Amino acid sequence: MQPSPSPRTGPLSGLVVVELTNVMAGPVGGLLLADMGAEVVKVERLPGGDDTRRAIPPEIQGESATFMIVNRNKRGIAVDLKHPDGLQVVRRLIDKADVVIENFRPGTMEKLGLGYEVLRASNPGLIYCKITGFGLNGPYAKRAGYDLIAQGMSGIMSLTGEGPGRPPVKVGVPIGDVTAGILASTGVLAAYIERLRTGEGQYVDTSLYEASLVHTYWQVAMAFATGESAGPMGSAHPVAAPYQAIPTQDGWINIGAVSQATWVGMTRVLQLEHLLEDERFASNRERMANRDLLISIISEAMRSNTTDYWVEKFEQAGVPAGPVRKIKDMLEDPQTLARDMVIEVDHPVAGQVQALGLPIKFSHGNGVTRRGAPQYGEHTAEVLQELGYSSDDIAALAASQAVQLHGR
Repeated sequence: MQPSPSPRTGPLSGLVVVELTNVMAGPVGGLLLADMGAEVVKVERLPGGDDTRRAIPPEIQGESATFMIVNRNKRGIAVDLKHPDGLQVVRRLIDKADVVIENFRPGTMEKLGLGYEVLRASNPGLIYCKITGFGLNGPYAKRAGYDLIAQGMSGIMSLTGEGPGRPPVKVGVPIGDVTAGILASTGVLAAYIERLRTGEGQYVDTSLYEASLVHTYWQVAMAFATGESAGPMGSAHPVAAPYQAIPTQDGWINIGAVSQATWVGMTRVLQLEHLLEDERFASNRERMANRDLLISIISEAMRSNTTDYWVEKFEQAGVPAGPVRKIKDMLEDPQTLARDMVIEVDHPVAGQVQALGLPIKFSHGNGVTRRGAPQYGEHTAEVLQELGYSSDDIAALAASQAVQLHGR
């Protein structure tokens, strides 16, 4: 199996990835590798395919927007893994691959005869990455995992919200799912570097639980140091002040005046220089101890003008600050556009579809958006031909419902 030719190749050009994943975490891992140039073949189950194909609304021309956003740059095949001929197709595909990413429940791939030990026997250099809810060992290893569950059990939801005594709140984005995909791609690349040195593949294992845990570094440091658990603080910071959202005349602005220099700069912008002589705010320790009073003083001053006005003034003074934006505003921000974080992808049904770009830039060989998300079974025949199946073989596989061809 050969990667599809492209006039521009990313740094992972030539790496062949088989993605047996569903919904979010696994597809994000495959997306990052694909955007960096890897040839990713997404294997969807037959019948039905990826669950997000049915996550409608939102939709564009009847196509699931949530499926398309994380599955671009991949070729897609539809295979019945419970059919012996379908299983053989996947075995042949993996034998020619460098990487497998999957997020089935623990034990599923082994029952199908697609466990790592079986696969490595015929492909010793295979890098096999598994994403689960809680990891492969420990008392929760066999539990199903969801982003919401991981956020709660990791402690994140105890830290998110307006303050003590309020209901727990999850982060508004699927932080565990997305981070698990990032960790998976990172682990794959680390294993690939080692394989380049040794020629040996290996098993890579991460989970939604651990992907959520790693976001608690600051609060864990506090727990180790004090023996106590931090709680929700709204937008405030656990160890620095002022570092939070402040209301303005027409919205909100985040301000990070945490060093002594930026603290002094902020007071001058707000014409609150008298605070520099106030012992209650002399250092970060005192500002933390008197944060409520400090924020009320700053808020009163900032309500006198608009968010844009204060952003400009703080920028001129070298004080880190930025507006609190809605998603649509963020997508139209000139910095977002300058960093190529809004791109267009050509989809055969939905047409030109906007998507988020690759958040990693390279001095040369940047990834290229070669195709939109695959339609169900769109590349089944193409991939089977590359694996050595004849036209008659492919027709027979489709007739036996071991695979599904596009448009059938």
